[in-house]
Amino acid sequence: MKGYGVNTSITDHLAFLYGESTAPLLADAVQRLITGARSQAPQSGSVHRRPEPGDCMLITYGDQVRQDGEPPLRTLRRFLEDSADGITAVHLLPFYPSSSDDGFSVMDYYAVDPAVGGWDDIASLGARFPLMFDAVFNHASTQGVWFKKFLAREPSWETAFFTVDGEPDLSAVVRPRALPLLTEFSTAAGPKKVWTTFSADQADINMADPRMLLRIMEVLFYYVRQGAGFIRLDAIAFLWKIPGSRCIHLEQTHRIIQLLRAVLEEFAPGVQLITETNVPHTDNISYFGNGANEAHLVYNFALPPLVFHTLLTGDSRALQRWSRTLELPSNETTFFNFLASHDGIGLNPARGILTPEEIDALVASVLAHGGYVSYKNNPDGTKSPYEMNISYFDALSDPMGAEPLSLQVARFLAAHAILFALRGLPAVYFHSFFGSRGDRPGAEASGIPRRINRKKLEVREIMEDLLEPGNIRQQVHAGMNSLLLARAGRDAFSPFSGQNIPEVPEGLFVIERIGWEESRVLAVTNVTAETLSYGIPGSETWIPIFGKDCLTEPRQLSLPPYGVCWLASE
Repeated sequence: MKGYGVNTSITDHLAFLYGESTAPLLADAVQRLITGARSQAPQSGSVHRRPEPGDCMLITYGDQVRQDGEPPLRTLRRFLEDSADGITAVHLLPFYPSSSDDGFSVMDYYAVDPAVGGWDDIASLGARFPLMFDAVFNHASTQGVWFKKFLAREPSWETAFFTVDGEPDLSAVVRPRALPLLTEFSTAAGPKKVWTTFSADQADINMADPRMLLRIMEVLFYYVRQGAGFIRLDAIAFLWKIPGSRCIHLEQTHRIIQLLRAVLEEFAPGVQLITETNVPHTDNISYFGNGANEAHLVYNFALPPLVFHTLLTGDSRALQRWSRTLELPSNETTFFNFLASHDGIGLNPARGILTPEEIDALVASVLAHGGYVSYKNNPDGTKSPYEMNISYFDALSDPMGAEPLSLQVARFLAAHAILFALRGLPAVYFHSFFGSRGDRPGAEASGIPRRINRKKLEVREIMEDLLEPGNIRQQVHAGMNSLLLARAGRDAFSPFSGQNIPEVPEGLFVIERIGWEESRVLAVTNVTAETLSYGIPGSETWIPIFGKDCLTEPRQLSLPPYGVCWLASE
């Protein structure tokens, strides 16, 4: 990681990437892009700001909820305004025209898929919620505008995508999926073997071509003008390729992120960069850089499997040990905390934190609960579990089991109480916030395991469930809103405020959050199916802000199975 701590200029980044002689010309081109972007007014109402105390982001597809005769984005805004108390921002998963991967195989970076809506609908949603857009810059659709130019060998597009000649040794390349790394395409100049990290329909962009750097910058500025307050750099760890290397976490990749941070600070300093790197924790947090020059937020990918392990075993010790390491390099950075997303539960981030046997137990539980497991290729030719595809509710509770629904809901809410209390910006996936079970028929019909957690819903159907007392959706939704309401506006729950993880018995997990002016919150979670007690240390006076019935004496808690109690200092 040598060199990441140096706060270098835009020209220095360009010189490192493309050479001293080319850098001045490229720097001029970048400055022209910035000037041109500034001359075009952003969408009115767009929100660019640093995360604030009590913030929580919802992760959702643009067409997640539907109603006949209305663009889904319009339906989504109205639905969230009516039913998403406590949600303060929205991660809108790729809404661009796409040929596969449910949006992540982008055909046109400048368009909204007409089946979802239009830019006016994005602006309307952005006027109500700060928005996160996906910047899918590692790869583009092989059926898209850019790749067609490459195939036709149009001038300035001949090297737009990464190709390989001959038979170089690629055995060291880190693979996220068990699929061929190279895919052959017929071009106007003959057959070319194109690098396809994620699928044969997703061709990797050649960032060694500086013209492609300028093109993605243009897209980046366009997204900001269209209302993106957060930019999610999808699969960014794979961005730069050097055959013979591991082709992940290369120094060039870090420098491109630093370059994007630098140009954004000139154009739109309120916009937050977030890196999506589903990798072991130490590699993941390297994308903070020196705390001021790279990502504002990094995905906390180890959290989902660790919370799953904690609730599955009733043992919080691994989560306690790991949580104590969650230090931030500066007060400009924080974690992006989540439990579920449109993808599955990644296992790589948990390696080295959980034992191989503990990881195997997670895999076995997911399979027993009707989920799927995706595998990746290893350099030695073997395969290993990479991702567990299941709804988070089903991961925690067997859909075919005999447990009372109330206990299942309590366990699920306990997991999210941990999520909402940890330092960082919490994000909750739509299907978690509204209590969805897995859609195994949808996954089987499509042949895509990840679709087990991607079902699209009719507004009428989900509203009926939310209004039915005792319905799983009604119970989960009410519990989520209550937790979010309890943390709203409290500076101890700032994404940047302090955090202590005290050592407690394995059946409990305790987080102390420390805000400005010494305000504090103590968040206590019972991670077992047994009633447990907890004696509050110290002499401070605490007032319950969630789970008030747990406080049986001034300094004594009695927590029911999967019970949660949050207390604020007076």
